[in-house]
Parts: sequence; structure tokens; C-alpha cells
Amino acid sequence: MSEKVILETHFPNLKLFKRGKVRDIYDLGEYYLMISTDRISAFDVIMNEGIPYKGKVLTKISKFWFNLVDDIIPNHLVTMNVDDYPPICREYKEELTGRSMLVKKAELIPIECIVRGYISGSGWKDYKKSGQICGIDLPEGMVESEKFEKPIFTPSTKADIGDHDENISPGKAIEIVGEDVYNKIKNAALDIYEKAYNYAYQKGIILADTKMEFGYYNGEIILIDELLSPDSSRFWPLDDYEKGRAQASFDKQYVRDYLISIDFNKQPPAPTLPKDVIENTSKKYKDALYQLTGEKIN
Repeated sequence: MSEKVILETHFPNLKLFKRGKVRDIYDLGEYYLMISTDRISAFDVIMNEGIPYKGKVLTKISKFWFNLVDDIIPNHLVTMNVDDYPPICREYKEELTGRSMLVKKAELIPIECIVRGYISGSGWKDYKKSGQICGIDLPEGMVESEKFEKPIFTPSTKADIGDHDENISPGKAIEIVGEDVYNKIKNAALDIYEKAYNYAYQKGIILADTKMEFGYYNGEIILIDELLSPDSSRFWPLDDYEKGRAQASFDKQYVRDYLISIDFNKQPPAPTLPKDVIENTSKKYKDALYQLTGEKIN
């Protein structure tokens, strides 16, 4: 693969605001500059190797979904056109093109908003232990990857790097953000999921679950961060779906499955990812973008 893998950005003339698990964010005064690197995290541990094209896929797919659901709630995207960024960014155009967004400066609402249409991942583990997810009672006898009668909203804490996000009850989430805000972001997240699910299904992809973030901007709640990307969602091929087992996927589950196979303890330091895992993960990200949007990255 000839694509240059970007693990970190270093722009001396810009003010670094923070580095997340995947994104580098710079403070440009009126706006933030958000850059999707090719870093990949699994079980909240950042891997040493990057995934070629990953940052560009995340950026393009988020832009697509932001546009699709902007009738439901406003979002933080200002532009992805580097020529429209402040002039101070121009010298970094090569690295910024295709993997960056100029975004509004929103104040983060400190919970992760997870919508689950199917029982999988940490939700499946919680259900096997307690018959619940996030304190929500579920029907008895469900099997792995089974579809819920209705999608469920299951909030989690927003963990710092190195810590693990933790599923919390609706009551705990209301304690953190207040009942009015909780209901607004819950309803928006469920509406976004429903619209995206129906769109993806027509494209041969099951959107099993997804994670969203919201923030305040000028007194209004808006959608922030990324949206419905292979990092924040489980995408399953519709033609291969069968309940009662784990599913093939277009997302970073491929990396998670490798780490599980080597009994990774889910704590730093990260193990080395083999070349085939890196290449196959890159292909899955690009395939997801193409199948959903028709856009190719070469």
C-alpha cells in the first residue's frame, strides 16, 4: 500500500487542543480543526500501527451521514474544503486534505449515546450476566446478534484515554446531564439510528449499533465528533446475517477479533498487529464507504 499512514499530526504553527484515540484537534480561535488520523483503538487501547486510508474513510463517511440526517438535528461541520480553512492552515494542505473538518466549537455533553438495534458486543455480555443492558430489562432467551423488537438507547460514560467507557443506567445518565437534555439526545439518537438503519439496509448493510456524541453550541444541542463510521458503529453484511452467532463485519471488529484470539488483556501496551490484519481492516473500511456511499478511495 502506497498510502501514507498518519499516526499523529505535528503542525507547529497551529495550537494543539487535544489528541483523542483517533483525532487530533487544533484550536483555530473561532473554530476547531478536527483531523482523523489512521490510529486505531480497540478495547480503549490505541494500537501501535495505523490502518491505511482509515482517517479518510472516517471523514468522508461522517460527512455523508451528517448531510443525510441534518433534518433531524444540526451538526458541527462547517467545511471540509481546505481552501476555505483559515490561511494559517494552508501550508499543511497535503496532510489535511480528505481527513479533516473545520467544526464549530461545541461544549461536549459528557455521555456517549449508544443505540442498539441488535444484541452484540458489551451488550451481549451484560445480557448474559444479568438479562439487562444498562439496567434495561430485556426478553428472556435472546441469542447473540438477535434484533430487538425496537432499538434501545444505552448511554455510557465518556472515558479518558486509557480508561474504559462504562455502560450506565438511564437514571445515572439523567443525573449527569439532566432529564431534559437526556430526553433530547435520546430522541435525536434514536431518530438518527432509524433513518440511517433504513438507508444502510437498502444498501445491503445492517447497522447493528452505533455511538454518537452531542454538544452545546450557542445554547442549542448539536451533533458532534464523528457519525455512523466503522469506528463508532457495527456494520454487518445483510446477505451473511444469521442470528445466534457473531457476525462478519465492515468495522474494527476484525481487529477486536484478532486481539481476542491472542488473549489480549485489554490493557496497554498494545501488541503488534500482523500485516494481514492491517490490510484486511483497511479493505473493510474502504468497502463500507463504497457500499454505503458509492465513493471509492484509492
